[in-house]
Amino acid sequence: MIKSEKEELIKELNEKFSRAQTAIVAEFSKLNVETVTKLRKKFRDGKVDYKVLKNTLAKRAAKGTPVEVIAEDFVGPVAIAISYDDVVAPAKILTDFIKDLETIKVRSASVQGRRVNAEGVKALAKMPGLPELRAQLLGMLNQPAGKLVRTIAAPGSQLARVLQANVDKQQPK
Repeated sequence: MIKSEKEELIKELNEKFSRAQTAIVAEFSKLNVETVTKLRKKFRDGKVDYKVLKNTLAKRAAKGTPVEVIAEDFVGPVAIAISYDDVVAPAKILTDFIKDLETIKVRSASVQGRRVNAEGVKALAKMPGLPELRAQLLGMLNQPAGKLVRTIAAPGSQLARVLQANVDKQQPK
């Protein structure tokens, strides 16, 4: 790789690392093409970037970014999963994918600029993702409105039941 290509790669990685909400470093060994293809597809579907790193270039690109806290883990055969929006998505995808594999191990992660170990990544994967949180928030916002509507409607429906009972009582059987 010539120097200009290296500089371009560092610049590209630095830009990605700067925007990263979550970046997970995973160590991999002896992966076949089929496994890597499945993993890349899952990451693409979850809107997560997955990249095998050139360690020295990645360390240089990480300087001054939120990913800098995990740069010392860029040693040996490693890849990085980066999410720009959903903090939980890469942890969920990677943890779910590797539960049956021994060839991929999570080393560490940077979550909004803070270093998290492999156990922290597992804990992060158990948290609800952005879509789930939005649904919960919407449910919480709708609940008081629904209660209010039922409360306002209750006296009217009670009055209607009383009137109907009175009508039923006065009609001959």
